[in-house]
Amino acid sequence: MNITLGKPLAVSDKGRRGNNEDSIFPLSEIVSSADRLYMVCDGVGGASRGEVASSMACDVINSFFCTFLKGDPDVDFVNKAVQYVETCFDTYTSDYPEAIGMATTLALAYIMPSAVLIAHIGDSRIYHLRKGKILYRTEDHSLVNSWLKLGLITQEEAINHPKKNVILRAIQGKKRPTEAEVSIITDVQAGDIFLLCSDGVVESFTDEELESLFSTRCPLENYKEILVEKCLQKSRDNFSFYLLPVESVVKTESLKQNFLSFLYSFM
Repeated sequence: MNITLGKPLAVSDKGRRGNNEDSIFPLSEIVSSADRLYMVCDGVGGASRGEVASSMACDVINSFFCTFLKGDPDVDFVNKAVQYVETCFDTYTSDYPEAIGMATTLALAYIMPSAVLIAHIGDSRIYHLRKGKILYRTEDHSLVNSWLKLGLITQEEAINHPKKNVILRAIQGKKRPTEAEVSIITDVQAGDIFLLCSDGVVESFTDEELESLFSTRCPLENYKEILVEKCLQKSRDNFSFYLLPVESVVKTESLKQNFLSFLYSFM
């Protein structure tokens, strides 16, 4: 299989906050459909430099992939990248003690020839959408979600729970190591959309509202505008997202057949 993306679209906005602790990779101004690695990170720490944590995580993971990736990434490779970020955090906080406590979530997608690898830490999410239906979404590493799974609270109680922003996993440093939850999505079709987002988007849309939005066939730019408009209205947080549209998926046999046909045309 050969997966080809259309032009990805991204936004990272401070929303109603005084500063933006979210970071995205690549930057929206330079992204192209040829890029393979995409990330949304939500910095944690406020005065402890959450914006440094999210930006550093994006930069360090990209550097790790560029330097060490041979072939396709797997679970072990992704978590080695996370460990490298933790080491870099420790180095930074030893030089800047006021930054001790900084941390970040992670939502990562890597487009492979025959699948999409997704990895997440914390409550930044990744959705896989097809014709308005959510085929898959990551589960938040959060206190409220753990209570929900245990049946201690209802879905309705979880939506506005006062502890909904308490996360159980974040990239911090070697003293508090963590691991990404990694999945490989092999069922990918032309027209699918992958949405990576921080919790500013999550608190603005229910799953049902996202399905309603993406069930309407329209240019990707329209989805982007609607996401931004509603986040500005409903979110009290920074909000960031990446929209990754799958333009085509060509099976290996089709590629082989096309190549043979091309050769035969010269015989």
